[in-house]
Amino acid sequence: MIRKIIKIDTDKCDGCALCTEACHENAIGMQNGKAVLLRDDYCDGLGDCLPVCPTGAISFEERDALPYNDTEVKRNKTTASALNQWPVQIKLVPVNALFFDGAHLLIAADCTAYAHARFHDRFMQEKVTLVGCPKLDEGDYADKLYAIFRSNNIKSITVVRMEVPCCGGMENAVKRALQNCGKMIPWQVVTLSLTGEVLA
Repeated sequence: MIRKIIKIDTDKCDGCALCTEACHENAIGMQNGKAVLLRDDYCDGLGDCLPVCPTGAISFEERDALPYNDTEVKRNKTTASALNQWPVQIKLVPVNALFFDGAHLLIAADCTAYAHARFHDRFMQEKVTLVGCPKLDEGDYADKLYAIFRSNNIKSITVVRMEVPCCGGMENAVKRALQNCGKMIPWQVVTLSLTGEVLA
């Protein structure tokens, strides 16, 4: 259908991300340091993002686009927590907790949840979440993680870290624990930029 929808000129965009905060429908996101329209059907065409753009990179256009999907936008804006267990701190969690049985683990550096605006939706759904800071916490996580991996039926591991060097301690601790536990557990690492974009 032909309707009014926003258009973002990436040449003018300076990456301030003010539009992403102004868009109540989560239609705008950041990619490679520039604002982009993520989904046509999330844009209501009202333009709350226009007045906050300091460079005039956002305008309206009329073009063929999916109709605004109010139902999906409301579902996407859920505020429910995806946290499935307590405690979450690596240092505090018991090694033999029942929630580890058959768990898909999310092991995240503390800062990641603050950097990525939709951390619960993107990373925590149906996972057991463990968090910590390898720079500020005393000691090394490798021994504790080894005990968790060795003692439980862990199905998969996702590590979420920031791009900063100190977060390498989290990734390295998981790697050492996996090497020592004698189990083949599928794992992946997701790295976030300082502005919360997924880099890898």
